[in-house]
Amino acid sequence: MLAHATTFAIDGVEPRRVTVEVDVKPGLPAFSIVGLGDRSVREARERVRGAISNSGFEFPQMRVTVNLAPAYLRKHGPGFDLAIACGVLAASRQVPAAALERLAVFGELGLDGKVRPCNGALAVAEGVLRAGLEGVIVPWERVAEAAIVDVITVGGAGDLASVAAVLRGDAAPDRGADVVALEPQDASDLADVRGHAGPVEALIVAAAGGHNVLLSGPPGTGKTMLARRLPSILPPLTPAEALEVTRIRSIAGMHSGGLVRTRPFRSPHHNTSTSGLIGGGSLPTPGEVTLAHHGVLFLDELSEFPRNVLEALRQPLEDGRVAVVRGQHIAVYPTRFMLVASTNPCPCGFHPERRCRCSEADLLRHGRRLSGPLLDRIDLLLAVGRPSADELRAPGVTSSAQARDRIAQARERQLARLDGTGATCNGHMDTALVRRLVRLDSDAERLLHATYERGALSARGRERVLRVAMTIADLDARDTVGKQELLRAIGLRQDATTAPEEAA
Repeated sequence: MLAHATTFAIDGVEPRRVTVEVDVKPGLPAFSIVGLGDRSVREARERVRGAISNSGFEFPQMRVTVNLAPAYLRKHGPGFDLAIACGVLAASRQVPAAALERLAVFGELGLDGKVRPCNGALAVAEGVLRAGLEGVIVPWERVAEAAIVDVITVGGAGDLASVAAVLRGDAAPDRGADVVALEPQDASDLADVRGHAGPVEALIVAAAGGHNVLLSGPPGTGKTMLARRLPSILPPLTPAEALEVTRIRSIAGMHSGGLVRTRPFRSPHHNTSTSGLIGGGSLPTPGEVTLAHHGVLFLDELSEFPRNVLEALRQPLEDGRVAVVRGQHIAVYPTRFMLVASTNPCPCGFHPERRCRCSEADLLRHGRRLSGPLLDRIDLLLAVGRPSADELRAPGVTSSAQARDRIAQARERQLARLDGTGATCNGHMDTALVRRLVRLDSDAERLLHATYERGALSARGRERVLRVAMTIADLDARDTVGKQELLRAIGLRQDATTAPEEAA
């Protein structure tokens, strides 16, 4: 007899429907699985055989063939166990096959029949919705996660016997507890920052427009403190963004048990490999740039990262996605994040002060660590100096709550202007959108032309300056970029020695 069960494979961060075809026919006892599965899928034979036998069912002493269709899609992980077991039970007429036409099943099986949790339950639930199925049965530990997709029936199962009871109609799928949204717990606030009025205002500009930032200055001046307070002023995740962030965390094994409302903040160590940062491996998995999607990727001590690792950031920064190719298979991961990096001006950190101990060769070697193409993709280059004693005693420039109000208003203006374009903030605008939506007055046009002709900006840098200038105008509730907004944007991108003469 032939039976079918439905489950899902994870391709990148997207669910792909997999039909488990089980054929049981007379012949010498055998159990084979085909359909381009990895080793963990092939090993499912022993787990499924043991789970069926130890759950009070009879494993058919016949020729059992399992096909995971489509055969061109690579399958990996133990999440196919439950679907294979249900297919075998249906093909051997121990449970009704009709029930498997309405429900998908997903989970790993133990030899004792227990259903164990697997990564990607939320993605599977989204796949069930797109496939038009009624619901899905997942391990108990993943019910709250899958139930975020609240328009389908999500049932939890602790063992194979309880799944069979649902398929026979003896029990209804148990949804479990209601889903809760996880609220932010970080207590960091901009009010803690002392003596950095310029960098704080620049961070507000960066957060308002989703711009990349590089903080440069001597050790101990507050670069890391500033960067770690950036999430406290970012706008909250939209429902669509929250669902996407939760799905990525689920696939990566960072299970939260509810809908994530906090923007990600990832801070990998400088010895992170290229695959760890960008994603990859023999079985491609999301890297730090994808885990930071819709949030912040903070690279502390940027110059200490290997150059090949930093150069790999170019495509994620430019395209908002990264394609990882492994074994003739392409996995695409989203990478729409804010890059926030910090670095010292030299190996000892005190250039150009008198106490700097670095030689000319040290300075040249340090400068070569950061390539021009990478720096050209960073919108704001901020110098963070040592605050004075009086500044350290003075109150903070602003609080995170006050900054969030300004940023929220600026983001509302951007969303209205960018409606229907696919971009959500100024930092996401491409060349065509910059040319169509950023309007300059006559004085700003002349200033931009003169600055570009002097060679102070590249073609890419020119566009990035316009994006930042538009964000500054949004913070000031202006629809047109004037000379002052453009001067501020150029000043935030360049060192004072290369800023235009009009800035004086």
